[in-house]
Amino acid sequence: MMRRLSLAVVAAIAFGCGQAHAASFDCGKASNPDEITICDSRELSQLDVKMATLYDTVIKLVGMGVRGDMQDQQRAWLRTRADCGHDRACIKKLYESRIHGLEGEVARIAKGGPY
Repeated sequence: MMRRLSLAVVAAIAFGCGQAHAASFDCGKASNPDEITICDSRELSQLDVKMATLYDTVIKLVGMGVRGDMQDQQRAWLRTRADCGHDRACIKKLYESRIHGLEGEVARIAKGGPY
């Protein structure tokens, strides 16, 4: 079970990150400074896809009570990202931190951790 879950997560991330210079949202509709900055950067776009893929995977694997808390955390994280404006370093740091946290959640789930 754990090996199957890990392979599924790796496949989902690899598929999501394989899109060339495409964020997880429609860049044609990007209007906020942080979204425009992400769409203008291949690196940030790839980080966005990786984070979104991890988040989507984790949110489907946790229980209803935890899911609501995680959705609240994600909304708070998006507000913090918006505060970065056009600052690429700020956005990158936030993505790296969020990805690290979500990877920890995946590892906890894979080990059969509490949820």
